[in-house]
Amino acid sequence: MRVFVPATIPMLEELIKDGLLMPVSGTVFSVTPSLREEYISDDDDELAEVAIMEAARGSLRLLSAHPDVRMRRVVLAVDVEGAELRPDLDAAVLRVKEPILLKKVASALVDLEAAEPAIARAVEFIDAADLGDEDAELALGDAEDHGLAWYATQEIPFLIELL
Repeated sequence: MRVFVPATIPMLEELIKDGLLMPVSGTVFSVTPSLREEYISDDDDELAEVAIMEAARGSLRLLSAHPDVRMRRVVLAVDVEGAELRPDLDAAVLRVKEPILLKKVASALVDLEAAEPAIARAVEFIDAADLGDEDAELALGDAEDHGLAWYATQEIPFLIELL
């Protein structure tokens, strides 16, 4: 099953260094039956994009807990087995119990440098947006207007080196 793991640049560095990474609380995102029920579209690519954006918001939450790191969202696309549904959370949320292995990572999605100011601003407002503040949602929208750049697994070490 393809899942999307929210991460940060230091987590990406850890993955490359150690060959594995445990997602925070085991939380990952994917196209789940609940997500399919919420959307009219049954296009897997469109639904995967929704799950990726949910993981990108998860990355913002991770960044808000570590404001001293590089302000870039990171989402890893990973093939895993045994991810469990989390119906008590959002429709796209799953939990894994095992670390993510580098050899199972299909790609990384990472913000470009130009997105950093918008990401830093969104990090300040993520909690307020979660509580329904419309102005905070606009700040998140500004960050989400920046697309995530795609990197193949073998490109990740070079990406880290260039940061």
